[in-house]
Amino acid sequence: MHKIDMDLVEMTMDVMKYVIDRISNTQTTINKPKKAEELKALVGETITKEGIGGEKAFNLWKEYLTKSNVPIDHPRHLAFVPASPTRAAIMFDLVTSASSIHGAYWMEGAGGIFCENEAMRWMVSLTGLPEGAFGVFTSGGTAANLSAIVAAREYWRSLDVVNENKKGLVITSIGAHSSIKAMAKVADVEILLVDTEDVMTAEALQEVIYNLTSEERKRLFAVVATGGTTNAGIIDDLYGIGSLCEREHLWFHVDAAYGGGALVADSVRHLFNGIEKADSITIDPHKWMFSPYDCGAVIYKNPELAKNAHSQEGSYLDIFKDEGAHGFNPTDYQIQLTRRVRGLPFWFSLAMHGTDRYKQAVERGIELAQIAGEMITKMDHVELVREPSLSCVLYRRVGWEPDDYTHWTYENHEKGFALVTPTKWKTGASFETVSRFCFINPDTTEDDIEQILKSMI
Repeated sequence: MHKIDMDLVEMTMDVMKYVIDRISNTQTTINKPKKAEELKALVGETITKEGIGGEKAFNLWKEYLTKSNVPIDHPRHLAFVPASPTRAAIMFDLVTSASSIHGAYWMEGAGGIFCENEAMRWMVSLTGLPEGAFGVFTSGGTAANLSAIVAAREYWRSLDVVNENKKGLVITSIGAHSSIKAMAKVADVEILLVDTEDVMTAEALQEVIYNLTSEERKRLFAVVATGGTTNAGIIDDLYGIGSLCEREHLWFHVDAAYGGGALVADSVRHLFNGIEKADSITIDPHKWMFSPYDCGAVIYKNPELAKNAHSQEGSYLDIFKDEGAHGFNPTDYQIQLTRRVRGLPFWFSLAMHGTDRYKQAVERGIELAQIAGEMITKMDHVELVREPSLSCVLYRRVGWEPDDYTHWTYENHEKGFALVTPTKWKTGASFETVSRFCFINPDTTEDDIEQILKSMI
């Protein structure tokens, strides 16, 4: 065996040991980032003509670089929308990379795509969408929302040739995720916001539609509702909005990137009633379905409309669509051509653990939010901003100004104790700085919550 092959074998063993240690360690620390200049001083030049060798590069990673990352699966990482991939999914992410699968076309990736589709069928079944609905895994919620809105725009354009020269209009709420505004820029469509960070109701949406000018109404082609806002876990009036969209002949998209995981939870499933009316839905398994980054998904009621919008043509691609290559081609239903089979680790975890375990883990996140809410109501120095929703809890420290929240966040992060960040909540015409929990990790304990709250005294 050549020396380089032996080196690779030894390095593979080192990597496997690192992975085993990582996924079996229950005492991880919350690291903090370092400036690029600090990291450069620690590791020196890593890209050279001769190479520094795998052993040295890997040691630099273990000794310095990995310690400058904040682990998203730490039990006291309650900021943003954290993630908590299962150990099974993390392990199979290695298999996914090692298998070197091009996941765009069935001809090249049939086995991997088959597994993705098995997981996708389960996700679709949670939504209640009619037979024929299906979806595809994307890099995340932004790509999924963009893919959906492009499909909606192209369908709208196909209805009337005059629409091809119009800038489309989409309505959502100010509580919608920032990716909705971002994808609107990319798709070159205009966004109109319903002025509420709380539940967007059908009545509020109807008023906005009725107040549109004649020209604006002709450009309106879609509504985006949210199935669990990132900031507060709020679920819009999906049934009412879906019914209104049916009457107004508008594409109904539901962004459930974060909240979609709760579709599996019996305790809150009724809050999503009406999601089955959607023309498209975004769900991110890397958020509340315990998959590694990056794994989002977009689901369509009528996948053919998405295929009409996204299927790419090219002479070198014809072979993939030949009679001998028939099968599901994920690239036809979203904006990316080249793609890894990012749903494969998710499939393996589902297959290994079973969907009941997923239900239990999601229900635990909802339970932790309720527990946190009860703790807050019993403490004098903190108070709820609103009742917990899904796994999100908004609360304020009585008497604090915005700078106090920021200082507290940095202090706890500096200690390696916890990462809980402030956010803003709109009350009337003004925005208030408050604190926020988002519970994803079922390993978070009641003691973790209590310690964090007491650190605000």
